[in-house]
This record gives sequence, structure tokens and C-alpha cells, in this order.
Amino acid sequence: MTESAVAGKPHGTFPTARFLVLMGLACAVACAAVLSIAIGARPMATGTILSALTAYDASNFDHQALFLFRMPRLVAAILVGGALALTGALMQAVIRNPLAEPQLLGLNSGAALTVVATSVAGLDAAGLIRPAIAATGAFAAFAVVLALSSFGRSGATPLKVTLAGVIVSAFASSVTSALLLVDDQALQDLRLWLAGDLAVQSSDNIAVAVPVIAVGVVAAFLLAPRLAALALGDEVARGLGINVRTTRLSALLVAAVLSGTAVTLAGPIGFIGLIVPHLVRRVMGESIRLQFLACLFGGPLLLLVVDMLARQLIAPAEIATGVVTGAVGALFFVILVARHVR
Repeated sequence: MTESAVAGKPHGTFPTARFLVLMGLACAVACAAVLSIAIGARPMATGTILSALTAYDASNFDHQALFLFRMPRLVAAILVGGALALTGALMQAVIRNPLAEPQLLGLNSGAALTVVATSVAGLDAAGLIRPAIAATGAFAAFAVVLALSSFGRSGATPLKVTLAGVIVSAFASSVTSALLLVDDQALQDLRLWLAGDLAVQSSDNIAVAVPVIAVGVVAAFLLAPRLAALALGDEVARGLGINVRTTRLSALLVAAVLSGTAVTLAGPIGFIGLIVPHLVRRVMGESIRLQFLACLFGGPLLLLVVDMLARQLIAPAEIATGVVTGAVGALFFVILVARHVR
């Protein structure tokens, strides 16, 4: 069953306005990517960027800086932004909670805790193992959130889920801090990463993250028709032949993989998964697939813009990207909560 059939619309329709929005987002991401490469402690001219891409000179300092530092940072921002935005959209669709977001509901904190715990224990994870460890921590943390919020007659209401997520996030962050206090070397190595930073990226980590995130994106789109059915209510979804429990579990596993991989790259960057899904839903309507597609552009765009702000606000020094997303996201969260409690 297709998503369009569930939504009661003719199959294959794609409004021109939404197509133009997606094209506009794609162009905006491209422009932001060029600006992200160009700006920094030492601005880089467009001609220098083009010459580095077309005729790389290993003896040219600017060419080296482009490929060793700025390009990996750009790729990481695109991957992390898209993964976090898609995670937020998945979570909001699965638990029908407008405040669902990987940072607020414990996924990022759980992923960070498992990564730090393995590092402190001397089990240096590499390759696909690190994203798997982070995803396990993210899924376990969110499972605790759902268990805590399910107590009581009212069940897992949006407010209870959010409060449980804040509690689990705070607890996981406290344990993470305690672990780092007993290991000075780990504290030095992971201090900036825990603040949420895109500055120093390993090409090996990026090479691992690309296929993992790609698989997560494909899985999310495959789940989209079932999630559209869930939006109609569990009873309606069952009547349409959807296994509600399996669908929710699968979607949460995909969300854990996406958020866990994002955390391994850039640390626990928050609020991208809250802001972007809300904005794209206003433009793309109720189509889950269109929302997911817009998130893949909107997430990188927002993170690139925020990262450029982090580099320019106190230049030549830099602020950790996660600090700026936290400030912007906190304001957005307050506005969102104020609207929902009216």
C-alpha cells in the first residue's frame, strides 16, 4: 500500500509548489556549502576553491586546508544535519509527539554515554563498531524513556514522554561527566566532541558514516507508508494490515542508528531534529515521504548556517557548533511549548 493511497490522494501527485520548495532548499544547501568552505580563520577565495577542486597542488597550503579540514567539516555537517533532522521526523511520526527530538528524548545522551564508556574502558571502537555502540546506547536510552512515561493510567502522553526524556538525558549526561572525571586523558580527548563540534573530522569516520546513514535513510523511506497509516490511528492502521508494534520498533531502530551515527561524528548536537521537522511540515503538508525528503535538505542547511555562525561570532576563535544549536533550539523549544500549552 502506498502512502498516497493511505492519505486518500491520487498516486504520483507531486504539487509544483512543493517541488519548487525542494529545489529552493537544494540550491540553498549548495550556496551554504560554498560559503562554509570559503569562510574561516583565513577566508578562501572562490578561485582558490575551484583551482583546488580541479587542479590540486599538494604544496599549496590553501589546497591542503580545503581537503584536510574544510571539506571533511562540510561533509560531516551535511551528514549530521540530515541524519538528525530525519531522526526527529521519524520520532515525531512514530510516537505522535510534536516535541520528540533525539536530544530532548535521550537518544543523543545515551549514544554519547556508550561511546564515552567504551573509551574510558580502553575499548577503542573503530569502523562500524562505534556507530553500532552509539546506536545501542541511543535505543536503550529511549526504551527507558518510553518505559518511564508509560507509568500511570494516562499512558505515554506527549508531556510525560518529554519529561521522561529530560530526566534520562540529565542522568546519562551526569554519568558521562562522572566517567570523564576519573579519566583525565579521555576528558581531554572528548571534551570538545561532547559539546557538539564539527571542527576536526576524520576521513575514516566519515567513510564509515556515509553507508550507515544511507542505509538509515533508505529504511526510513521504506517505512514512510506504514508511518502514514499510523498517523490515522492504531486501529485504522491495523485495519489496513499494518503491524503497529513492528512498525514502531523498526522506526525507532532506524532513528537510533541515524542519531547514533550522527553522535559518533560530531557529538550530541541538539535541536536540529526539533526545528527542521516542524518547519518542513508546515510547507510539505502531511506527506511523510515529502517531509523526510525536505528534512534531508533542511537539516544540512540549518547546521551549515549555525556552524558558520559558530565560526564567525568570536572570530578568529570558534564556538562549538552544539553550543549555538543549543541556544537557537532552546528559544524554539520555548516558543513551541508555549503554543502547545495554550
